[in-house]
Amino acid sequence: MSSPRLPVAIVGGGIAGLALALSLRDRGITCRIFEAAPILKELGVGITLLPHGVRELNALDLQEKIAGVAIENSGSAFFNRFGQRIYDEPRGRTAGYPFPEFGIHRGRLHMLLYAEVVERLGPDAVVTDRRCVGLDQGADGVTLHFKTDGGADAPPAFAEAVVACDGINSAIRKLYYPDETVRYTGINTWRGVTRHKPIFDGRTYIRIGSIKTGKIVIYPIVDYPETGEQLINWVAEIESDASIPNDWNRTTGSERVLPLYKGWSFDWLDVEQLVAGAETIFEYPMVETLPGTACIY
Repeated sequence: MSSPRLPVAIVGGGIAGLALALSLRDRGITCRIFEAAPILKELGVGITLLPHGVRELNALDLQEKIAGVAIENSGSAFFNRFGQRIYDEPRGRTAGYPFPEFGIHRGRLHMLLYAEVVERLGPDAVVTDRRCVGLDQGADGVTLHFKTDGGADAPPAFAEAVVACDGINSAIRKLYYPDETVRYTGINTWRGVTRHKPIFDGRTYIRIGSIKTGKIVIYPIVDYPETGEQLINWVAEIESDASIPNDWNRTTGSERVLPLYKGWSFDWLDVEQLVAGAETIFEYPMVETLPGTACIY
């Protein structure tokens, strides 16, 4: 996999890296993705694809396939922590946008993009088990250095350009900004998915409460027609002084979250029951990094 020299090497096989590879292919630019994980799996919880994001996926001829594994949102509803409706508004095409807004399981979108890259670019387009540990940049291009998950040296890759798509903890970015650390924003979040009967029309993006006293964002991401249920994604948020190390795979028990929503039982939803019904809960501190520092080399 070390030769010939590639026009573009992409470090990171997540949603951004895969979508970039498809876009480059449509423009006739050859590329290859190098991903640190030994195997790509359907991981994560829900995400929302806003109309401007769906527009880009539609340009890749993916909107119809995504619609088959996602839920199109029709509106938003805002409530206080007593379950009283404050405000609502239409979303996506219901609001007049030319493209829909989708709620989707992150893992489903990831694996859909991966399958499309393999189909359109070929089985060698994504090289897994390649953790980038360094690069050398010269007048004629870039040499990337890798290690495997087990710590062994892997063959280098040569490219005219490298694009870092390996997230907020980017290994490429660390080479250029070695002293930079992610900054905690003061808000801690927990995320989970729960099978539940549809809430309202089963197409509503819901916000309840505030980050001062406990906020939760709720929206459906999968329909189960055989049972009449949905997979509901929820995100719990609250301001917190406790800075927790950033780790997308950190799991926790419901006892960390449930006290925030004690007594939040409305005639249209029992929030405690929704949270308690999640098989796995992930803890995500909201973090950020300094803007204005490019990750294209």
